Amino acid sequence: MNRRDAGPRTPVKTAERTLELVEFLKEADGATLTEATEAVDLPKSSVHNYLQTLAHHGYVVEDDGAYEVGLRFLDLGAYARTRVPLYPVAEPELEAVAEETGELANLLVEQDGRGTFIYRMKGENAVKIDSYNGQQILLHTTAIGKSILASLPEERVESILDRHGLPAKTENTITDREELHETLDEIRAEGFSYDHEERISGLNCVATPLFHDGEVVGAISVTGPTSRMSLERIDGEIKQQLQNAKNIIELNLSYS
Repeated sequence: MNRRDAGPRTPVKTAERTLELVEFLKEADGATLTEATEAVDLPKSSVHNYLQTLAHHGYVVEDDGAYEVGLRFLDLGAYARTRVPLYPVAEPELEAVAEETGELANLLVEQDGRGTFIYRMKGENAVKIDSYNGQQILLHTTAIGKSILASLPEERVESILDRHGLPAKTENTITDREELHETLDEIRAEGFSYDHEERISGLNCVATPLFHDGEVVGAISVTGPTSRMSLERIDGEIKQQLQNAKNIIELNLSYS
């Protein structure tokens, strides 16, 4: 198994509790001390000390008795994004795709077996969905994630599926490993992947992977409502625009 998919041999409990608290505050969209205490199963005094320490360093903020994730994490996330060579190369091309299609254009990279959106650009008609730069997703639930899975070595794919499983996000999510492998074979053959309401009901998506030096480094996609993302439109203008962007991004990666 890739070490990125394996847990630490000697986990530090304090660090794990801290991260567990931060993750809970994110998922709960903020919480009181009592709610946080119930979530992590620690004495209230200990949870209070954790939260106050995080607040002192700007990673948590307290507002009227509720604790929320602080903007200090934005500083770390923005810095981490600058360390991804793909980002500055792909950004202008995704802006062009969003402008040309009027839809939501996305850039995803894989790390630790999950996908992270490092850039999302809304076109004029893009739908408003619960998504943001830095958001993490399970790769099997989206076209953009499946395009990366299809481009990874088989052993890496298996380690990701062993770790994260195939939980459903909607009734259309692929939850059977054999079916997923058949889909990945189709993606490899065509070079494009599709998502028909598999992560968010009412949305369709088409994606293609990005390569550098023979290895997948990310993927780009266009997402829109099913009413506008017909098969005819996807097979026509949208796939062509993605292919154009892919060619430019991969060339610039090679010669930048």
